[in-house]
Amino acid sequence: MTDTVIINGSFITMDPAQPYVEGVMVIKGDRIDYVGPEKQDSISKDARIINGRHKLYMPGLVNTHGHAAMTLLRGVGDDLALQVWLEEKMWPNEAKFTSEDVKWGTLLAILEMMKGGTTCFVDMYDHMNEVALAVEQSGMRGCLTRGVIGLCPPDVQDAKLAEAKQFARDWHGKADGRITTMMAPHAAYTCPPDYIERIVEAAHELNLPLHTHMSETAAEVEQNVKQYGSRPPEHLAKLGVFSRPCLVAHGVHLTDEEIALLQKHDVRISHNPGSNLKLASGIARVPDLLKAGIKVSLGTDGAASNNNLDMFEEMRLAALIHKGVSGDPVSIPAEQALRMGTLEGAQSIWLEDVGSLKQGMKADFIALDADQPHLLPKSNYLSHVVYSASANDVTDVYVNGKQIVRDRQCLTLDEEKIKAEFRQRFSALLG
Repeated sequence: MTDTVIINGSFITMDPAQPYVEGVMVIKGDRIDYVGPEKQDSISKDARIINGRHKLYMPGLVNTHGHAAMTLLRGVGDDLALQVWLEEKMWPNEAKFTSEDVKWGTLLAILEMMKGGTTCFVDMYDHMNEVALAVEQSGMRGCLTRGVIGLCPPDVQDAKLAEAKQFARDWHGKADGRITTMMAPHAAYTCPPDYIERIVEAAHELNLPLHTHMSETAAEVEQNVKQYGSRPPEHLAKLGVFSRPCLVAHGVHLTDEEIALLQKHDVRISHNPGSNLKLASGIARVPDLLKAGIKVSLGTDGAASNNNLDMFEEMRLAALIHKGVSGDPVSIPAEQALRMGTLEGAQSIWLEDVGSLKQGMKADFIALDADQPHLLPKSNYLSHVVYSASANDVTDVYVNGKQIVRDRQCLTLDEEKIKAEFRQRFSALLG
């Protein structure tokens, strides 16, 4: 396979040894072979040369929590509290979704994410075969799970769990290794304890991680205490959830003791600042989580509660809101927010060879147009990416060494067809 060599580039690497370099990056197959100053032997004679002048290259963004098909509900039920939003606006409409709705809703989300520099995303939803097929077609990387709500008769619980297990068996490691899977009880408030225990058992059987919503709102925590006599972290720990590698979404309302519990079990947290702010769920104790040694990543949540899938916005919010509420301007520095959106996002979903630009890592990277007024001067690109850039600045996207976006145009998906089909699905559902 012909090497790809980017010359005259500026590279944010996320490698502590050299976080920013200017020079060349060499890609061999699906991996990075070299990043650094141009050397005599760094470019082979038959290499494909890309001139990176005025471009800023960085690892692809990793969105660790979302529900892609909820693009169909963007703008439906805004400015409501979480439980009202769920019970009156989301669940009744989602009950109408067919596999075709999920297909086109997901493809639209993937388009938005790809063009905005996200190279890997976590998705918890229904009709997950359609989601996996969309990921396979797009060239993106996906960590996918059939989200299971257990507020239903026993036979329906059985069917959902069987479907979740079969999906994991069918798709884990597929699409050239770009797809991985998890098991996912939706939340403690939507799954009876014995059902969660069965899902944990399945995760052990399949040797898979678990993903769930946890402690998103104060009302959820209070309900858990009333219903089960304990707060969500203790409740989930008793049910064995933390006996598996585990990623929880939100983790907004946590005590010191709960933070210690999560750290003990190496539970990872997907911080969703945009969604949490919009639903008035609160602000997670991210500086305290980081000090405790907990791995924290970033997620957008679904487009119905965000309302976009712009991970640059999540990085900026993560850096800003914690400064504002703590009074400490260094509580979440730009570099930490950037790590949460890239390297620590990948590590949070157990991808150890994704998230940085260094030799041996997967060639998942993006390019930004740095020749724009809001990204000048060329003083501190790590800061610019967090405080100045947006999804609209992304020009090129590569995953596994293959280019999937070039000059802001998607190479793997038909954007106009997806938008047209999406509009038809929305009109039939809600129009």
